[in-house]
Amino acid sequence: MASETKIVNLAEEAKLAREGVKAPSYAFTSICKSLVAGGVAGGVTNTNVISRKSFSFDFHVPLVSSDRIKVSENFDACCGSRTAVAPLERLKILLQVQNPHNIKYNGTIQGLKYIWRTEGFRGLFKGNGTNCARIVPNSAVKFFSYEQASKAILHLYQQQTGNEDARLTPVLRLGAGACAGIIAMSATYPMDMVRGRITVQTEKSPYQYRGMFHALSTVLREEGPRALYKGWLPSVIGVIPYVGLNFAVYESLKDWLIKSKPFGLVQDSELSVTTRLACGAAAGTVGQTIAYPLDVIRRRMQMVGWNHAASVVTGDGRGKVPLEYTGMVDAFRKTVRYEGFGALYKGLVPNSVKVVPSIAIAFVSYEVVKDILGVEIRISD
Repeated sequence: MASETKIVNLAEEAKLAREGVKAPSYAFTSICKSLVAGGVAGGVTNTNVISRKSFSFDFHVPLVSSDRIKVSENFDACCGSRTAVAPLERLKILLQVQNPHNIKYNGTIQGLKYIWRTEGFRGLFKGNGTNCARIVPNSAVKFFSYEQASKAILHLYQQQTGNEDARLTPVLRLGAGACAGIIAMSATYPMDMVRGRITVQTEKSPYQYRGMFHALSTVLREEGPRALYKGWLPSVIGVIPYVGLNFAVYESLKDWLIKSKPFGLVQDSELSVTTRLACGAAAGTVGQTIAYPLDVIRRRMQMVGWNHAASVVTGDGRGKVPLEYTGMVDAFRKTVRYEGFGALYKGLVPNSVKVVPSIAIAFVSYEVVKDILGVEIRISD
């Protein structure tokens, strides 16, 4: 009976294939592949400095004869760009939230030297473990959500215009990218919130979080579940220009280069890896610069209500500026009033050095891995 049922199922899948309809198993496999590609794209920019792991993915696709798609990727932790720029990430957050009346970090070079002198080598990587745990699921959800949002938006756009050959415009890509960013950010926001607090801890902090799970449980116990989403609103608003512009600029640059073929950069309608990296770098520069003030505000809001806050936030008891914010607008108002407009861009330099290559590598890694896995739908479809 089981064998007969299997034969019937295979016959139904074959019929769906002939009619141009993808069977549920094929669709499910495609979803898994997209999530894996997104996760790898995040993992390539974020591998851990301590261990070396080999990941093996084994897919069986019934409708593509009986081919087995196997991908083995060895990630050398020491080569992970995310970990390589972890000191810049920590310095950026310290610059964003430090008390303006007790300045300890004053610029990129001085800040890194100060961390090395006061906390040693390990201090440069504080909070990196939590960031590594967050970025892989975040990237997987973000890239997959972008593809699904792009398909849905394109379908509605084609129906509205009556043109089945219509393609996504930069504005539509911006909307799809924004949707993807909001979904991914919301799904992993509690991890990002506690990562911010762990990152600013120093040896002089009156209370120490021992790790991500300890931080999560402590915040839940002392401040309640809503505290895990402090700063969520500016994060959502910031996602629209940040992730949205990343995808829109990246895809628009690629399309322009393929159509205009300037300086001989395009051969056979394909961009080289170097050119795609340049497109990703340009996209990262535009997105992060426009959205950066919102990132500063969300980090400051994440520190509100923190019992026994890190000394860099309290200023070793010498702080004069109120640390409490009633909301995003109040945080903007107090920051500009007490520290000037330039405070909204504190930490921009180390962030630029960190973000631009990471975004470029993530985009290219995602497309390369999807080619290896044989996923039909690409970002630009």
